[in-house]
Amino acid sequence: MSTQYQSPQSSVPQPYGSVPHRTNTLAIISLVAAFVAPLIGFILGLVAMPQARRRSEGGRGLALAAVIVGGVVTLLYIGLFVTIAVLAANAPDPTYSY
Repeated sequence: MSTQYQSPQSSVPQPYGSVPHRTNTLAIISLVAAFVAPLIGFILGLVAMPQARRRSEGGRGLALAAVIVGGVVTLLYIGLFVTIAVLAANAPDPTYSY
């Protein structure tokens, strides 16, 4: 009797549904840009979310994070700008009388 060697079957369970094999490049770029240039990261994240879904790629979470981070940081910058403008408008007159 000859015994043939059979390779063992993989016992790793497969997930339900399809798993994206690639991560959307624009989603990665948008998350990086959200920290460097928040408004650009916000816009790129908005573009990357539907693009990743259309192409069945991963990265929708990265794009969502870019939208959140970019939006929050942009709002903080706007608030800071408005605060500085209001403080500058209400500053006392720097003229001195002798």
